Amino acid sequence: MNLSCFHNKNILITGGAGYLATNLITQLAATDCHIIRVDRPGVQFVPLVGTFTFHDIKGDIRERIIWESLLENVDIVFHFAAQTSVYVAEQDPQADLNINVMPMLHLLETCREKKLNPVVLFSGTVTEIGLIEHLPVNEDCSDHPITVYDLHKLIAENYLKHYTHNGIVRGIVLRLANVYGPGPKSSSADRGVLNMMIRKALQGQVLTVYGDGKYLRDYVYIEDVAKAFLAGVANRDNITGKHFVIGSGEGHTILQAINLVAERVALKTGKRVPVVNITPPSLLSPIEFRHFVADTHQYTKLTGWRAKWSLLEGIDATIQEFTSRENNK
Repeated sequence: MNLSCFHNKNILITGGAGYLATNLITQLAATDCHIIRVDRPGVQFVPLVGTFTFHDIKGDIRERIIWESLLENVDIVFHFAAQTSVYVAEQDPQADLNINVMPMLHLLETCREKKLNPVVLFSGTVTEIGLIEHLPVNEDCSDHPITVYDLHKLIAENYLKHYTHNGIVRGIVLRLANVYGPGPKSSSADRGVLNMMIRKALQGQVLTVYGDGKYLRDYVYIEDVAKAFLAGVANRDNITGKHFVIGSGEGHTILQAINLVAERVALKTGKRVPVVNITPPSLLSPIEFRHFVADTHQYTKLTGWRAKWSLLEGIDATIQEFTSRENNK
């Protein structure tokens, strides 16, 4: 990928200590840009190595005042900060609104008042569409969110589109399928499930699957996701003001994916852990009972990006990374 469009650019990344940010920055290692990582107080930023310069800020992006200093002289914003648990959002919708919607509005209003015009990339989620009947899913499908979390992600997305259409910023939304691969652990128990299963298998623990596990998922490797965001910036003139679904384009049932984890870990450890079907919890969200496979042809046509990693390759790479990390402790 040609990263010349990042040359000498100031890049702000919210959720800067998190999973998406860490992997995105890895892809920019050889780029002479300046990176500003911002995350909440108390987080631990991972050390960075690269051609770029950087500095880290700890602050509360729910507060409007912080955005005035964050956005000064910024060319590109990757807005990754979010509360990512469906269940936490249901329990406290106001708190979820404050972190998943209000920072976007603060960002946009600051740009409007200060006449700033950055490129803004936002990490949405494919579950914004709700429960669907036809696969694969592309950008033409209408949205019917069925959770508070997805409703708030869609509201933030629509704010970004509205301000983009009014010429205030240049916004692009990538709705992500089930992302997995090396990086910091998710802060939400209901996210990063495939990574969690890989860790459990490496520790010799039993892997559990709710029900028959026959719901289809699109598992997309984190390196492909990071490159999708970079491709968005590089091709912004073609895609500004739009949203796109980002996945591998391949569907696997949850049971297939977990069995594959068990098989690939067994090749590494010599022991295949059991995979056990269990009764789903009674309060499981209906969004868990969905099928999803992404149709990414439109994004490929407009940016040249396409997912490169198969599920088997991605699981093997994740196993290798987790194993190396344990051995180096």
